[in-house]
Amino acid sequence: MINQQNYSRQCIYTFIATEDERVQITFTHFALRGAKPMCNHEYIDLYMEIEDPSVELIRTPFGGRICGRNIPVSRISMYETLVLAFYTDRTRVTPELFGGTYEFIDAAQYVMGTPTPNTVCSYTVYSDQKREGDMMSPTYPGVYPKNLRCSYNFFGKRGQRLRLEFMDFDLLYGGPHCPFDFVKIYDGESEEYPLINTYCGQQRNLVVFSSSENLYVKFVTLQRNADNSNRGFKSAYEFSERFVSLDFISKTDGEHIRGTQCDQKILSKRGSSGLVCSPNYPYPYHPDVICRYYIYGMQDAQRLERVRLKFEKFEIPSSTPTCTDGFLRIYLQGQEERYALDEFDHNLCGQDLPQSLKSEGPRLVMIFKSGSTQGQGFKAQYLFEADYQVPGTASPNGSCQFFYRSESQKKGEFNSPHYPANYPSSIQCEYYFLGLEGEQVNLVFNYFKTKMDVEAYGYNEICQEDWLEIYEVWPSGRERKLGRYCGRTAPGPIMSALGVDTVKVLLRTDDKNVASGFTATYEFFPADTRYVDFGRNISELTEGVLLSPGFPGSYSPSLQVCNWFITVRPHHKILLSFVFFQIEGDPERRGCPGAVVRVYPELSEPPMELCGESLANHSREILSSSNIMKISFVTADKAVGAKGFQATWTEVKEGTKCDQFQCSMSKYCVAESAKCNSLPNCGLDDYSDEVDCLAIHGIDIHLIIGLSFGGAIITVITMCAIFHRKCKRRRTPSDTQHHRNQPKMAATPHIAIQDHV
Repeated sequence: MINQQNYSRQCIYTFIATEDERVQITFTHFALRGAKPMCNHEYIDLYMEIEDPSVELIRTPFGGRICGRNIPVSRISMYETLVLAFYTDRTRVTPELFGGTYEFIDAAQYVMGTPTPNTVCSYTVYSDQKREGDMMSPTYPGVYPKNLRCSYNFFGKRGQRLRLEFMDFDLLYGGPHCPFDFVKIYDGESEEYPLINTYCGQQRNLVVFSSSENLYVKFVTLQRNADNSNRGFKSAYEFSERFVSLDFISKTDGEHIRGTQCDQKILSKRGSSGLVCSPNYPYPYHPDVICRYYIYGMQDAQRLERVRLKFEKFEIPSSTPTCTDGFLRIYLQGQEERYALDEFDHNLCGQDLPQSLKSEGPRLVMIFKSGSTQGQGFKAQYLFEADYQVPGTASPNGSCQFFYRSESQKKGEFNSPHYPANYPSSIQCEYYFLGLEGEQVNLVFNYFKTKMDVEAYGYNEICQEDWLEIYEVWPSGRERKLGRYCGRTAPGPIMSALGVDTVKVLLRTDDKNVASGFTATYEFFPADTRYVDFGRNISELTEGVLLSPGFPGSYSPSLQVCNWFITVRPHHKILLSFVFFQIEGDPERRGCPGAVVRVYPELSEPPMELCGESLANHSREILSSSNIMKISFVTADKAVGAKGFQATWTEVKEGTKCDQFQCSMSKYCVAESAKCNSLPNCGLDDYSDEVDCLAIHGIDIHLIIGLSFGGAIITVITMCAIFHRKCKRRRTPSDTQHHRNQPKMAATPHIAIQDHV
């Protein structure tokens, strides 16, 4: 075709089939110079929805415009007519621009059932008329039209189920929520029934089963300007009574996963349990069946569960020893989430009863394949157990209770539930550290934070919300609380007392807010190791000094324990005064995790727990409630070291009557021997036991220094005199008596001074 005047030209190709036929156009080559999306200069307009060939094209639905060099997808008419409108403004047009074939195809393949009145692509299929057949989009495999509303309604008989398998599925994809073109499948006879799923884009291996005898499919395409080249879909359907009956699911707590033949999911009801079994159990299962079991425990901020599976019956014959035909595969690590179903943990077949299994997380998945054989199948009990993510031996009743036995492991770690995530609210957890006879238990906290609305020193009575308590437990069962901790106040290192081989830790949380909790280590030590004990028992004294190891140098950054037991006379108490204090830690900000001083004013009560650069006024001086006091200094291996402490202790008489020395300000009654010993026996702010001694001590010191210096001078002079006299004796014997008397005269005042001193 020659166009010398460069006028635009348009050629119309009209294909008209008979009433029971449709037109299919297939392009074999295509090279139009127009470019998408505008397709200027040269293009082909398509019209595939022409009901009446006599109607002008402008009044018929527009099927799209094509250009460029890519061969277009085939087109199939909705009715008997299809029109191509070729446009060009070239001066010369040759057959090489485009070419193809046309075919008049049978339209019966698109009529899959009873047509719905006043629709172009909606049908109803009855199983008593046709048990199996094909379902496809109106112009498959050609590009489907825009603005379609098609429905396919399947009605079977009672006891039947429908299987719908898509061999090809290609719709415009607009995202996972399918906002443009889509297929919706409902598990029933209309849109009022549960939706199985919505599909778009490209689907592979898509098979859908109805739960009962009916199924409803809806195919929708939007009215839009943009062209698409998607084929639509083609599927095969089948009504049958041989598909798996879902009774084996409804008899248990399982829920059938809609759209599958026999897949089910079981969701925890917080610690619930139940049974799962193979299809048709206790009767033999059918061959060539695949069922999946998704057993999911709880997984949220409050609770995390694991799944325990215990088999009661098992019979799955397999034609191969490797269980490649019939099998039950178990997945314990959540492999289904990463589509790693080939990484199963157990592949079971035969007749031996499998061992009890437990998932590593909140999910356990089973895949049952019957293969070509038949057997009775399996029956198993599942149990959702709380998973606190705490190392240790959990209580068999599923409570938050854990045991750490020395005979099993000498050291290890423990933590709050779900650490490092937040612990649950309204929970009580117990940790038991069970040493052998003669052992002691060492605990060291590496991180600690509980919910506390008020920023304060979180210890003992301050802790009323979420808290942790530590107890020493004697072999008799008697318990002694070491302390209650909360907020950021981490417990100091713990070394149980001699004779105490069990320690209990208790975590309690309320129902309001949570925090990240704690992590700690434990270790069991024989009581005769080098770590215990650097302190001593003190009695029959009235005062003394306590020093941390190495003081005034720093204490060693390693595990060490010092216990001082001070006992004074009956009807007396003990006053402990810290003269110097520097222990790593900060009671309010992070507690005393590396090193701690514990003072027991009353042995039956929790001690005071001290650390930091300095002490508050109420803890600089501590008065016992009886004649016994215990002071403990414990450091952990993770300690960094500091100067330590210096403290004095003094026996203080009870009552108002004092027959010894009574301090002027504190009114303490202390022993006379406590006077003038350069120690604050009356307390840190009362110097009355030293005031009257300061001047005397000053004179004595100067006198001693002066006498010592004078004595040294006299000694030197005397020796020189003796030497000089010996020399004179050789020359003048008459001088001997004179020099012999001088030492006696000089010695007289020296002896007097020494006697005075």
